[in-house]
Amino acid sequence: MKILISISPFIVFFALMRLFSPVVGLGGALVTSTLLCLRMWRRQESVKILEIGSLVLFAFLAALTLVAAPAWTVATVRLAVDSGLLAIVLVSLLINRPFTLQYARERVPSEFWDSPVFLAVNRRIALVWAMAFAVLVVADAAAEWVPSIPIHVDVVASIVAFAAAVWFTTWYPERIRRAFALP
Repeated sequence: MKILISISPFIVFFALMRLFSPVVGLGGALVTSTLLCLRMWRRQESVKILEIGSLVLFAFLAALTLVAAPAWTVATVRLAVDSGLLAIVLVSLLINRPFTLQYARERVPSEFWDSPVFLAVNRRIALVWAMAFAVLVVADAAAEWVPSIPIHVDVVASIVAFAAAVWFTTWYPERIRRAFALP
């Protein structure tokens, strides 16, 4: 799943943030995002909305950190990153170019690209990702501002939401292919 490669800057961010600090996580994610975009450009692959949005997000947060020196906690920096990720997905939906379209076009024959079903499937998948990222944002906010909620609730909610989005992304297109008897 190329979407998982596209979110590798976020994986790097979360790993480095937990192992070292939020600032190290932002720096690692920015480097990963930059390398991912350069790799795609060098291979003459299309650089996708998610990659460009991630690069802009991590560049902005890293610059903000250098200039304004916010006192990032794990929850606040996760909230900023997850909110940015949610914004990328929502903008793609608002401009009627669900971020999943670019990935789907790499796997689906071009004769289906203009199909209303193809666009509807991608819109639904992007909406599921938006819902998953919204759960992450709510969980991060709760972890920061509702002290009675243990941090493991944030972690479990994030893992379940992410796993559900991954599962739906693989299950739903297959369901539609069978329903419409598509190749």
